Amino acid sequence: MSRLTIVNVGYRSTNYWVISAGTSRLLVDLGWPGTLGRMQASLSRMDVPLKELRYGLATHYHIDHAGLAQELKLLGVPLLVLDVQTAAIPRMKTWTKPQDQYVDITLHDNVTIACAASRRLLAQMGIGGEILHTPGHSDDSVSLLLDDGSVFTGDLTRPGFVGPEDPAVVLASWRLLRARGARRVYPGHGPVYPLPPDPTI
Repeated sequence: MSRLTIVNVGYRSTNYWVISAGTSRLLVDLGWPGTLGRMQASLSRMDVPLKELRYGLATHYHIDHAGLAQELKLLGVPLLVLDVQTAAIPRMKTWTKPQDQYVDITLHDNVTIACAASRRLLAQMGIGGEILHTPGHSDDSVSLLLDDGSVFTGDLTRPGFVGPEDPAVVLASWRLLRARGARRVYPGHGPVYPLPPDPTI
């Protein structure tokens, strides 16, 4: 596998991560609706050509993490969807308002795979890793775990901060990530942090 680089192209308090193996790049989380210009400017500032984005992956289908999915698709960035996420896509628009300028995501033209197939697809990009189903924040939440221990978790809640979520589900997702080798957390909001050794996170 190629040496990977990770850059943050986030804005409006949300992190959007670009993982690159040379010029083969994956965008993890896909912007707020109505902010395509902002996303393009952020990609340009970090020297990430839009045409080099092989896929866009939403960790979950909330508007701050998948709001630009269709607009990016229209610019040639395929949407990578895990089969555990498909039912959540049409529900996302119920949380938008007309002023959000949200463009509805079409379902027929996405690249939909099972989590078990993710390692092979990522390897085709030169990225060693896998995508795991990590519910807790939402039923459709997934995390991208790289072989070097970097994990992109979206809004997976840290157990000490659990609110309305089921704490057992949250803890099970973190334990899965730790068991598979996660060491550094790249969250959807806030700074990167080491995964604590404590089994309760």
